[in-house]
Amino acid sequence: MNLMTKDLLINFLIILFPIFLAHVIYLVKYVYRLKAIKGWFLAIFPILSLVLCMLFPVVTEEHFVWDLRWIPFILGGLYGGYRLGMILIVITLVIRYVTGGESGFYVACITFPFIGVSLFFISKYYLKTSVGKKIVIGVALIFLVHILTDYVSTQIFGLVIGISLWKQYFIIQLIGIVIVIILWEVIIANFQVLEKLVKAEKLQIVGHLAASISHEVRNPLTVTRGYLQMLREDVSPQIKVKYANIALQELDRATDVINDYLTFASMCPEKMERLRTSTEINHVVNSIKPLASKNGIDLKISVFDDEAYYVVGESKKFQQCLFNIIKNGIESMSEGELSIHVLHAAATIQIKIQDQGRGMSQEQINRLGEPYFTTENTGTGLGMMVSYSVIKSMDGTIYVSSVQGEGTCFSLNLPIHAHESM
Repeated sequence: MNLMTKDLLINFLIILFPIFLAHVIYLVKYVYRLKAIKGWFLAIFPILSLVLCMLFPVVTEEHFVWDLRWIPFILGGLYGGYRLGMILIVITLVIRYVTGGESGFYVACITFPFIGVSLFFISKYYLKTSVGKKIVIGVALIFLVHILTDYVSTQIFGLVIGISLWKQYFIIQLIGIVIVIILWEVIIANFQVLEKLVKAEKLQIVGHLAASISHEVRNPLTVTRGYLQMLREDVSPQIKVKYANIALQELDRATDVINDYLTFASMCPEKMERLRTSTEINHVVNSIKPLASKNGIDLKISVFDDEAYYVVGESKKFQQCLFNIIKNGIESMSEGELSIHVLHAAATIQIKIQDQGRGMSQEQINRLGEPYFTTENTGTGLGMMVSYSVIKSMDGTIYVSSVQGEGTCFSLNLPIHAHESM
């Protein structure tokens, strides 16, 4: 293996670097559930490969410049279409002009636009065909490039290029384009599989939620129907009032399940606004006091004067989040005290909700917020999913500490937004 071949192999590694970078970015997108990658962002990789190839070429004693720019140029035009092809032509000619060499620049002015136009007509068919045919097309284009370049260089500009160098260059480009096409197709196939897995996970969650929600809604409706039928019977007014109250409670239970589902299904922010923590907490506490009194639970509230401090979110969803956590705490106790403390540091507001219930194991804590997980005998786990999603949408975090038999503490940490900055 001579020196030129070694240098061209290094040039080939330069082409592979952006491809593997694209692979890493796709993996990060999948793992962290990032938004879809824009099409223009993917155009960076062939452009980067082309630029790096031309900035680090192989220069022979005859002052000929050799690099593998044709590989990213051809693949960029085939996968990216005519727009990316035009950009690659302009970048190639600009760099070739700046790096010098009149003959080489003029050769590029003829060959690159010609091949670029060819790619425009081939691109649509190329994207629809099989991997095997894509490889054949890539190899055919490399043949075309070398025939055209050889003709323009020798017949038009009278350049004399050694057959040995030309043969090495041709073989490396031929092998290189085959490897790169296979790598890119493997990457595309891998992430099509990952996209299917994401959709399958979503469908599985929807299936679990649909089953659990239908069950949770059907139960109170069945109970309500039973008590409404009993109202037809000849019973005392006091019994009728009792039956009506039970029916209303069951309808409220069904409404809570539906509200949780609707909140979870519409987690995209609609109207973000400044929220005073004390106002939101007091509103929720006033709503949940009857449930606390019914269960014999004392509510202890300690809220600092947050006149100058705000959090940003949607009022109804934030209240739903607090309501779910406080309600869970109340239902975990037969008696005792549930305390709500609000503290603030330099940049965060912390809401601590402490109950004296049965507590949770570390395994249960780790699963909080997962679909279909609940520590109750009944329930969907949807309320806690909603709470975690709401806090996340407000750029906050939830930390849970618990001791079995003693109680659980939820700490909601939210960034402060000063009144003057909003």
